[in-house]
Amino acid sequence: MRESAIRVVQTLVNAGFQAVFAGGCVRDALLKVVPKDYDIATNARPDEVQKLFPKSVAVGAHFGVIIVRENGHQFDVATFRRDGNYLDGRRPDSVEFTSAEEDAKRRDFTVNGIFYDPLTQQHLDYVGGCDDLKARKLCAIGDAKSRFQEDHLRLLRAVRFATVLGFDIETNTWQAICELSAEIKLISPERVREELVKIFLHPQRVRGFDLLVDSGLMDAVLPEILVLKGCEQPPQFHPEGDVFVHTRIMLGLLPSEVSLPLVLAVLLHDIGKPATFQIDDTGRIRFNTHDKLGAEMTGEILRRLKFPNHVIEPAVEAVANHMVFKDVQKMRVSKLKRFMARPMFEDEMELHRVDCTSSHGMLDNYEFIRTKQEEFAAETEPLIPTPLINGHDLMKRGIAPGPKLGELLTAIQNLQLEGTLHTQEEALDWLKGQGLIPP
Repeated sequence: MRESAIRVVQTLVNAGFQAVFAGGCVRDALLKVVPKDYDIATNARPDEVQKLFPKSVAVGAHFGVIIVRENGHQFDVATFRRDGNYLDGRRPDSVEFTSAEEDAKRRDFTVNGIFYDPLTQQHLDYVGGCDDLKARKLCAIGDAKSRFQEDHLRLLRAVRFATVLGFDIETNTWQAICELSAEIKLISPERVREELVKIFLHPQRVRGFDLLVDSGLMDAVLPEILVLKGCEQPPQFHPEGDVFVHTRIMLGLLPSEVSLPLVLAVLLHDIGKPATFQIDDTGRIRFNTHDKLGAEMTGEILRRLKFPNHVIEPAVEAVANHMVFKDVQKMRVSKLKRFMARPMFEDEMELHRVDCTSSHGMLDNYEFIRTKQEEFAAETEPLIPTPLINGHDLMKRGIAPGPKLGELLTAIQNLQLEGTLHTQEEALDWLKGQGLIPP
């Protein structure tokens, strides 16, 4: 990809234009991280870029951005520009094509404002980005408040960059974020969601969580999390403290690589506790049905942030089931197998592990299931084998369609899962013995 990007730069330079790498690819290369993509900035106007690259696509020509395809890769080629007024807190109402230095000054953070000429191997740094990279500091370019008022999404991007880069946020930049944090509400849920995903999927997600809370951004995008503060829990089961502390600890116990539904389920698994808090006659704190309410709230929150259904559904199911694990040692084998056979079960196991580890520390149910997984894996049949009998088989033998038929199928499968029935003939004999079908 880098070689293809250099060829694009070379084509522009050969035509008499200035062209450089810009943005994150320059930052990442300086940090010894392989860039995921390459953006190119140039003094060529959009129409001039298109003449040089006939197969290019003018997706953002108004802002000077042309997509150029080269050797199977595509690159954003943007004309150096100065932005006009930002009336909607997201995009400028006009742009003026200008020089590399002016273009650097309109960008968000100094570490993203460095240019690199791959032909001369020289960096062009008009905003002090190289020094801030060395100092591992995230600093807005120019007046921090102005940068965030131009594009409110930069508020969340600052937290994301500080999280994934491990940088400190410069004082004036941080003060501006805190002062303007409520402005993030003006950004579309989809944009907010994408930034949150990048924060919470990163191994340093707890740092991102803390920055969101301390800046006021959490209150703007996920206010339900702050309601967890001060929600006491029974000390015999939760010596670590309130629900907020418990949730934060759980995020830190997750492995580096996690699925999105899992991290969202961890974040929201106890979201129903404040609303269900009560103290019973013995003085013990209880949260009856908090799992059910929490699942409903999780669905509402994730839909509000425009998450797709394939993320929402497993997250909701994990929240709904997280209290079921306390009963696994008392389950019939058939029920346990069904519980364990669900597609997102391993994520739910991880949720249970960090839930216990962050509180009372008892992992007996977790270890019981791991033992059962080994035991079931040694069986010749899969965890949920092909049913011995189906509805058509029962209807042929005089059982009418309806709830009764479904109950019989479930009963037979339970006996199959528990090893009582092994063949269709045995299943039919069982039905005959129950007087449900003629001998």
